[in-house]
Amino acid sequence: MLNTMEMLSKEKIREIIAKRAAKEFSEGDVVTLGIGLPTEVTKYLPESMNVMFQSENGLLGVGKNQSKENIDPRVINAGGGYVETKKGACFYDSQMAFIMMRGGHIDATVLGALQVDGEGNLANWSIPNKFTPGMGGAMDLVVGAKKVIVVMEHTSKGETKIVEKCNLPLTASHEVNLIITERCVFRVDFDKAHNSHGLILEEINPMFTVDDIKSCTGASFRISANLKEMEI
Repeated sequence: MLNTMEMLSKEKIREIIAKRAAKEFSEGDVVTLGIGLPTEVTKYLPESMNVMFQSENGLLGVGKNQSKENIDPRVINAGGGYVETKKGACFYDSQMAFIMMRGGHIDATVLGALQVDGEGNLANWSIPNKFTPGMGGAMDLVVGAKKVIVVMEHTSKGETKIVEKCNLPLTASHEVNLIITERCVFRVDFDKAHNSHGLILEEINPMFTVDDIKSCTGASFRISANLKEMEI
C-alpha cells in the first residue's frame, strides 16, 4: 500500500476527495463549506447546477477562488481565502449566518476531521498537546445541517483517522452521514430513530483492495452489496 500512496500526490488526493464530495449535492441545495479542503469542492460542481454555497463569515453564494490577477480583498470565505460570488449572492453578519446554520436551513455541510468513528461521532478541533482556541462554528454546522459530509485523508502520519471510538474531544455525537477519503467512501448506517448501526463501505478507489481498506481503518465496517469504484 505504501507504493500505491506514493503514486498519489497531495494535490491528487485533494482532487479525488473534493471531486467525489461535489457529487453529493442536488439542484437548489444550500451548502456550508468548512475551511481547508472543503473549499476545493466548488471547483468540481457542474456549471449548470444551481447550488448556493454559504460561508459562516456571512456570504451566501460563494463561487470559485478568485484569480490572482483580479483579487477583490473584500470578498473572502471563512478561511480567509479570496473567492468569487455567484449570481444572486448576498452578504450578512455572522449572527445571521449562525441563525441559518442552527435553524435547519442548510441542506448539507462539508468539513474536515481529526477523527470519525463507527457511530458517526466527529472530533475535529482539539489536537493533543497543542493550543486550540475552540471548535469555532463546527458544532453549529454539524448539528444544524440536514446532511453532514466529512472529507479528509484516510490516515495522518500513518495513523488511521477512522476509528472504532473517538478518543479526542467530540464536536458532535451521531451526526456524520458520509465519510469521503482518497481511498474510499463510507456511509454511516442510521435507522429511522437515528441509532447508528456502523459503517458501510460504498465506494473504493480502484488503486486499493478491500483488504487494504481494512488494514488502514480502525472501525469495523460492512461492505455494500452495490460496492462500486470511485472516480479518480
